[in-house]
Amino acid sequence: MAHPAAHPAHPAYPVGLRLAGRRVVVIGGGQVAQRRLPALIAAGADVLLISPSATPSVDAMAETGEIRWERRRYQDGDLDDAWYALIATRDREANDHASAEAERKRVWCVRADDAEAATAWTPATGRVEGVTVAVLTGNDPRRSAAVRDAVVEGLRDGSLAAPGHRHHNPGVALVGGGPGDPDLITVRGRRLLAEADVVIADRLGPRDLLDELPPHVEVIDAAKIPYGRFMAQEAINNALIEHAKAGKAVVRLKGGDPYVFGRGMEELQALAEAGISCTVVPGISSSISVPGAAGIPVTHRGVAHEFTVVSGHVGPDDPRSLVDWASLAKLTGTLVVLMGVDKIGLIAEALVRHGRSADTPVAVVQEGTTATQRRVDATLATVGETVRVQEIRPPAVIVIGDVVRVGTRSETPTV
Repeated sequence: MAHPAAHPAHPAYPVGLRLAGRRVVVIGGGQVAQRRLPALIAAGADVLLISPSATPSVDAMAETGEIRWERRRYQDGDLDDAWYALIATRDREANDHASAEAERKRVWCVRADDAEAATAWTPATGRVEGVTVAVLTGNDPRRSAAVRDAVVEGLRDGSLAAPGHRHHNPGVALVGGGPGDPDLITVRGRRLLAEADVVIADRLGPRDLLDELPPHVEVIDAAKIPYGRFMAQEAINNALIEHAKAGKAVVRLKGGDPYVFGRGMEELQALAEAGISCTVVPGISSSISVPGAAGIPVTHRGVAHEFTVVSGHVGPDDPRSLVDWASLAKLTGTLVVLMGVDKIGLIAEALVRHGRSADTPVAVVQEGTTATQRRVDATLATVGETVRVQEIRPPAVIVIGDVVRVGTRSETPTV
């Protein structure tokens, strides 16, 4: 009977090896061993390295006791009691002898220098949330890696549907959706969305992502939750608790970052009081990303070494305001105002009154990072009238400071 390696057209038979506690011999301590050893160690294998030298990384694995290292060349008999062997030296003759020993002793053997002479191939592997992806494409390792990367990325961001049996533990994921562009949500946030049973979304969340959800997912507009005698936020808290206690996987999808004027901590506290576990997934805040998308850096060497983010939803003359506008006016850095479109005239007047130059440049970016992004420029002296005449509407981010004149003006997202 012919040797199986003589039939390169035969496909490999895929299998997962359970190597925990079993002897694995690696011959050669170079770059190939450096790449392969971490996975063998993670699998719990009893690894013996045979090589007169090794890379610093491999040496470190031996120093920490993750592998055993015999500093010598291969000798016949080294594969005794081995379950698996990796041959990765530059000595073709030694590789042939080790490969022949593996064949005699029925040890599955990978050869880095000659895939056709091996009895096993190493797939391109990746791991996502308990799933191991392994790809074999014969003698085309680049294609294997490309396919592996595509599958892993799809599983991470939820674009590749792979539903499995999942125990529904009561819990809520508080997910920051970013500034509006659906591509700017984090990978973890997108994956949790793909696993959700219920999504309670803010108006400023990335709405395009909701269209990707499977039909069984219940999507609730937070602004439309009836609250009767409750405040709106209290009603949202109660809805989160109710769905979580019903055994649903709940995602609270918020715009930007949950903890940047997003009332995320209030929701977390309400869930904690109700005994509901909560995972917080940070998001990209519009305070930085929207100016960047419009071509404005919030800091720039020689121009601004600091930036301050404030909420403008309460006017400067309102006794409820917690913002010290007098102190802000004296700062030399960048001031970013969120939720301040309808109060920007009053804010500008307060800053000028407390000492900020009326000529200070201001940029207002409406619906930043989205296809309808729009930017208008003004100064503290003119911004109130400019916003009115240009009919700027929320959501918009206002940037005040000399950084407005730095960089390239962008009407469309640059991210």
